[in-house]
This record gives sequence, structure tokens and C-alpha cells, in this order.
Amino acid sequence: MAEHDAPVADNDGEFTAQVLPGGQTFAASPELSLLEAALLDGVPLPNSCRNGTCRACASRLHAGSVRYRIEWPGLSLDEKEEGLILPCVACAVSDVVIEPVSLG
Repeated sequence: MAEHDAPVADNDGEFTAQVLPGGQTFAASPELSLLEAALLDGVPLPNSCRNGTCRACASRLHAGSVRYRIEWPGLSLDEKEEGLILPCVACAVSDVVIEPVSLG
């Protein structure tokens, strides 16, 4: 299972993020949320509130690790344990592979 809420890696560089199913990639700076990094690189991801509450950006973390900018993003413990993340408040701490999902 992918690791969540990992400590920030000592990495001054960028990580690579891949979005399934199409395989688009973008540079994921540890200082930016995955959503911010994706949009800066022209990779569209679903989004709305950008603060971890609306869940529009919910994605499955298939590989890699993230840390959150906020203490408890709008996911249940079960959802987090199932590998779901919110890219609007999740920052990469390694290379990651994500897949947007619909929680509606």
C-alpha cells in the first residue's frame, strides 16, 4: 500500500507525477500541491475548492508517498487506508502515480 502523511524528503529537486489512465506526467515540486503542480504543467485534474473539503479532486495513489498541507483532509480514515488522496492539499515526497476517481 502507498504511504500517506510521510515526512518531507530531503530533496531540493522535483519528483515526477504520472496521471492514469492516460499516463500524462508532470513535475511535482515538494513545495506545491499535486494539483498546483499539475495545472502549472498544463495537466488538467478535477478540482473545485482547492482546500481539501469538496473532494472533487479525489484520486487513488497507486505508487509513491505524499504529505498533507492540512492536518486532516476531507477523507475518512477508511478512504485514506484505501489509498485515496486529495491532490489539492497533498504534496509529493517521492515520485507518484495517481488516478482521479469520482466519490459522488
